[in-house]
Amino acid sequence: MRNIYLIGPRGCGKTTIGKELADRLDMPFVDTDAVFLDRHGTIADFVAHNGWDAFRDAEAEILASIADRAGTVVGCGGGIVLRESNRELLRKGFCVYLKASADELARRLRADPSQEQRPSLTGNPLDDEIRQVLQEREPLYFDCANLVMKASEPWRIVDFVAEKVKSGFF
Repeated sequence: MRNIYLIGPRGCGKTTIGKELADRLDMPFVDTDAVFLDRHGTIADFVAHNGWDAFRDAEAEILASIADRAGTVVGCGGGIVLRESNRELLRKGFCVYLKASADELARRLRADPSQEQRPSLTGNPLDDEIRQVLQEREPLYFDCANLVMKASEPWRIVDFVAEKVKSGFF
């Protein structure tokens, strides 16, 4: 069985949905940001000391190591689609883009106490940053996605994808 990759911007629910989906399918779940945290510490500290390019290198290495496994549900970091080599790996699995509005993402991120571990991507206020990042990345999310679903309906995503997997759709 191919891996199931959940992609989308930070705050769209990849980890929450991924854990539920993996549990429903009796598959392992891996979150690329959690693997990064285990190996390197917080993203904010790593980026402050090493820069974004080094972070993207480490992220790509993590994705490549996960892609070697089969039958894993993977919650991907929001920027994982920025590198073509990562997009190629994502396309080898079944990729679900969890689409959310900028307003919904801002609301979720403001409510998440762990956000201080994530550095600003643009240096702009949160609402402006989200809009800018979505404008840049959304075409890349669509490029990789086999399926696009509303992140505001997590139960529907889990039910739909689990049903497709169990029916042998992918």
